[in-house]
Amino acid sequence: MNEKSDVYSFGIVLLEIITNQHVINQSREKPHIAEWVGVMLTKGDIKSIIDPKFSGDYDAGSVWRAVELAMSCVNPSSTGRPTMSQVVIELNECLASENSRRGMSQNMESKGSIQYTEVSTNFGTEYTPEAR
Repeated sequence: MNEKSDVYSFGIVLLEIITNQHVINQSREKPHIAEWVGVMLTKGDIKSIIDPKFSGDYDAGSVWRAVELAMSCVNPSSTGRPTMSQVVIELNECLASENSRRGMSQNMESKGSIQYTEVSTNFGTEYTPEAR
């Protein structure tokens, strides 16, 4: 087990949150959630992916980014998956877009987002979430 397997698991959880669907559902065209979302994305059908309880109250761009991020997390090749730091950065950007759409103040955004610090590694610069 390594970070990339954690990223895969997080991607599955993210898909569950976005879709409000079980990971395995035999009644879908593709039973596994990642395969099903992949088919829906190729059709360009974001509305069928999103939990209907949102009732269209979301920024379509942010949702597309979140779904694409989740799909990159479940990439069959572990080398194609982002790092968890990259996931945090992307999710913060999605949150910022959604908050600006809703007209939330910058102060509210900072309370709801994860703070991170820049860390230099042998592989380049990464961002690591800070403890609260």
